Amino acid sequence: MDFDFALILVVLTFVSGLIWLYDKFSLAPVRERRIDEAKSSLGSDVLPEAVLEEIHKESGWVDTGRSLFPVLLIVLILRSFLVEPFQIPSGSMLPTLKVGDFILVNKFHYGFRLPVLNTKVVEMNAPDRGDVMVFKYPENPSINFIKRVVGIPGDVIRYQNKKLYINGELQKQTLLSELLPGNPYGLSFIENLQGLEHYIYQDTRWPSQNQEWVVPEGKYFVLGDNRDNSKDSRAWGFVSDEQVVGKAFAVWMHWKTFFSLPSFSSVRMIE
Repeated sequence: MDFDFALILVVLTFVSGLIWLYDKFSLAPVRERRIDEAKSSLGSDVLPEAVLEEIHKESGWVDTGRSLFPVLLIVLILRSFLVEPFQIPSGSMLPTLKVGDFILVNKFHYGFRLPVLNTKVVEMNAPDRGDVMVFKYPENPSINFIKRVVGIPGDVIRYQNKKLYINGELQKQTLLSELLPGNPYGLSFIENLQGLEHYIYQDTRWPSQNQEWVVPEGKYFVLGDNRDNSKDSRAWGFVSDEQVVGKAFAVWMHWKTFFSLPSFSSVRMIE
């Protein structure tokens, strides 16, 4: 079942914030008054530890909410506006990203957006060809997808004989190897995408797809690096600017399954 972690985080932060405000402006003055009364009663400015503990004793939900609020607020700010971690669930971006890679996504590279609503409030950079971008899956916005941007507004994209053309220009592919490990039908290439080189996979079992698209204003055309094993813009169309989440920039851990050991040997920048 899909759930919106950002919404849950916002709700928890809001509720704990209300508890923090209630404690600060309602309960705290009461505690201060009780402390003053205790000092007056005992005739001393220093109260025994047991008395202070009794005065500061609160219900569990107040103490928990007050303690969690600053932590949740910091996490919300970091996750919503700066950097958010994601885990790669599929092989659609092989060989660039493997199943189980934990990546970091720059949330402000494409502009500051409000959490949950994803509404852009501050303009920054626009997605560019070659960017590895996280976005809301157009057919189900509760799911995050990650693909490589190959087409920006105004581009004419043609995919013919498993080769990519941008505005009529062939994006050169250099064969690296055949018979990939675990896939006797696999081919590995270096693709030069408008001057940016990156690795892609192809599968000889899949037939060639010959189609052409014109990228509308405010939309982006994205492909998986595992070209024959990726559900991307060729299948469901364009990514709108409103669906953009951020730019993936680093792999910080690999942990394929819960029962395996996490590895930090694959720490790298994403190209």
